[in-house]
Amino acid sequence: MGEWIPIKLGDVCTKVGSGATPRGGSDVYLEQGPYALIRSQNIYNDGFHHDGLAYIGEKHAAELNGVEVVRNDVLLNITGDSVARACQVDPGVLPARVNQHVAIIRPDPDKLDPRFLRYFLVSPEMQANLLSWAGSGGTRNALTKGMIESFQVLAPEDIDEQRAIAHILGTLDDKIELNRRMSETLEAMARALFQSWFVDFDPVRARMENRDPGLPPALADLFPTRLVDSELGEIPDGWEVAPLNGAIAVNPTRSLRKGVVAPYLDMANMPTRGLSANEVVDREFGSGMRFVNGDTLLARITPCLENGKTAFVDFLKDGQVGWGSTEYIVLRPKPPLPEEFAYCLARNDEFREFAIQSMTGSSGRQRVPAESLSHYLLAVPPENVAKQFGAAVKPLFARASAAARESRTLAALRDTLLPKLISGELRVRDVSCRSEAPA
Repeated sequence: MGEWIPIKLGDVCTKVGSGATPRGGSDVYLEQGPYALIRSQNIYNDGFHHDGLAYIGEKHAAELNGVEVVRNDVLLNITGDSVARACQVDPGVLPARVNQHVAIIRPDPDKLDPRFLRYFLVSPEMQANLLSWAGSGGTRNALTKGMIESFQVLAPEDIDEQRAIAHILGTLDDKIELNRRMSETLEAMARALFQSWFVDFDPVRARMENRDPGLPPALADLFPTRLVDSELGEIPDGWEVAPLNGAIAVNPTRSLRKGVVAPYLDMANMPTRGLSANEVVDREFGSGMRFVNGDTLLARITPCLENGKTAFVDFLKDGQVGWGSTEYIVLRPKPPLPEEFAYCLARNDEFREFAIQSMTGSSGRQRVPAESLSHYLLAVPPENVAKQFGAAVKPLFARASAAARESRTLAALRDTLLPKLISGELRVRDVSCRSEAPA
């Protein structure tokens, strides 16, 4: 195995620099456009996040030509509360630019492997160092270009060994990302079915127009052949209109004694997309919303509600009660509606817009009063349709939950290996020998 040597970033990087906010500020941002504008909210130690990704046009991109992002670039947050977070750019967002809160670090790949550098920067020891340096220059956390160029990276002198280390860690991250995408696809399928059956009433409309509803005949026959007027508008014949709390229990009672250690989900680990929570820890219960498996959690405070923070509780043991923020609303469908119905509703655009419009309070601290949701009306299907929906979506949710559990296991393995591999405590040969050992 080769020697490990200190490598100064300023000596091996062809680019170190941050960008700027385009002239005109957020007013020139686009929902979609030819160029992505990468900001601090896209940079996380576990990878590149697409939530909040902004776009700009040709003119404003040209003004930022000096901070063009290219494949394999390492991105580092250099100011504010998110300082020191680092990842590599997702090639899928290119072409892209960065704003002034993000630095591009582009090492010569023949001298320092970019993916090795990314893992070095997010290792616990380096994160502690970065945070310390960022807070040493004044009241605002900041990392300067000079600081970044002075960073000493301890790495194998052999570039192939650097790449081998990065490959091991990257393989775990690649599988975690694959699981995330699969879970999102499964969730999207469930939500599409919810939209079709319970919002657009597609099977009913197809039968009204003598079109094939695309369902097995026995299932298609469960849907009526006409829509009737109601206070909600047109709904399938035989279905009922009910306020939300008539079909779904809002903040149902759950028993958990103060001081009992139970799974705790904080707001930071509520997903903005996908149904599974990111990280759950054990903590003594103090005060907060309590929940059980099958409940849906909806963030009720700004900006978490607008950002889409919603979770399906699938991480508890049988009979276990978990808890979390007082800023959650807990939803639980009443029989015969399946548990998954509430989650699909909570992700529905129309419902979310109703919740956002119901927010009260001072600017910056607005929240949805739970009781205001009782004014939301929905079309409640008969028992046979509700059960068929449950039969269709439960396998999708189960597969998504299994992928999320596997990802949490893989993330724990990655987090265990990362500091040992990046420090040289565990060498690539050791990992290879262990993986090749007979069972």
